[in-house]
Amino acid sequence: MNIHSSINPSRSMTAHDFAVWGMQDIAYIKRVVINDEVGWAIHGADGTNIGLAHDRALAFAAVRQHDLEPVSVH
Repeated sequence: MNIHSSINPSRSMTAHDFAVWGMQDIAYIKRVVINDEVGWAIHGADGTNIGLAHDRALAFAAVRQHDLEPVSVH
């Protein structure tokens, strides 16, 4: 089996395709500073802010509780 046979080079992702890629599966967690306090922002795959937690472990737990896979953003 040729692994390249399933790749279609004539089809590229649009900006919209890229924005919603992983939308149903992934949430991004990023360290933020708000009013001189560290927090952890939770964003959907399209960049929509969907939550804020006081610590990283709580952010990851909240994401998993909603059946999403957390991904750390640096």
